[in-house]
Amino acid sequence: MCNHIHNAMKTLPCSIVWDPSMSPFSIFGFEIRYYSLCWIIGLVAGYLIMQQLYKRQKVSEQLFEPLFLYCFAGILIGARLGHCIFYEPQQYLTSVKGFIEMLLPLQFAPGSWDWHFTGYQGLASHGGTIGLFTALWFYSRKSKLSFAWVLDNIAITTPIVAGMIRLGNFMNSEIIGRATDAPWGMIFVQVDNIPRHPAQLYEAIAYFVIFICGLLLYKKMPQKVGSLFYFGYCLATIFTFRFFVEFLKEVQVDFERGMMLDMGQWLSIPFIIIGITCMIKGITKK
Repeated sequence: MCNHIHNAMKTLPCSIVWDPSMSPFSIFGFEIRYYSLCWIIGLVAGYLIMQQLYKRQKVSEQLFEPLFLYCFAGILIGARLGHCIFYEPQQYLTSVKGFIEMLLPLQFAPGSWDWHFTGYQGLASHGGTIGLFTALWFYSRKSKLSFAWVLDNIAITTPIVAGMIRLGNFMNSEIIGRATDAPWGMIFVQVDNIPRHPAQLYEAIAYFVIFICGLLLYKKMPQKVGSLFYFGYCLATIFTFRFFVEFLKEVQVDFERGMMLDMGQWLSIPFIIIGITCMIKGITKK
């Protein structure tokens, strides 16, 4: 962590400068980035929590074992395709090189087929959510478990994964907020020298709170698993917060400029509606 007061910015004594290294260490010459670490920590935490839920609900270990691979593949593929299709279709869907870059973690040099490894630079949470739903549907078919039951259990753990991903965005100095004169404004040196809302931290903190509240609800109402109540709670809370925090974010792509609502907000609306509907049905279902 590299929080410190920027000595050169004496006119902004309350601003926090954020300029971390992208990679804390390397293994055999391969850089391990904070963003990847946050992803891994979030997925491992979700895995361990789901394992405990399965044990409490007396589901066999054999049915649990393949779940992680389904979730990992669904989230990664969905998040990548969601970013490329929703936010940068002109970059990835109009050329062979762009299509390859959409599928593989590499980037071609301009005007040639020379490439270098970059990792997946661009993942969209809405796409990841859709990808996760799709993967869980296949998992429920394969395991013969109720799809509603699977969705409710995964929804209890999802917010902690979402929070860790936003911490990864924070470490990458991406998805930054709008300019602010608030004392907690942060200067993302890798972007510019303007104090901005740490929107990634707002989301991360909110998602961790949503996770804790969801876990408390589960302990109080374990019988609601399978009613889609927790699935609805997860969607409604996460995407409602996402809708409003977007007002504090900087525009992500040029075509959003001048729009009444940005792409993230438009994509959040159907998830909010589905979430509220499922919560209501879950509450009334006996």
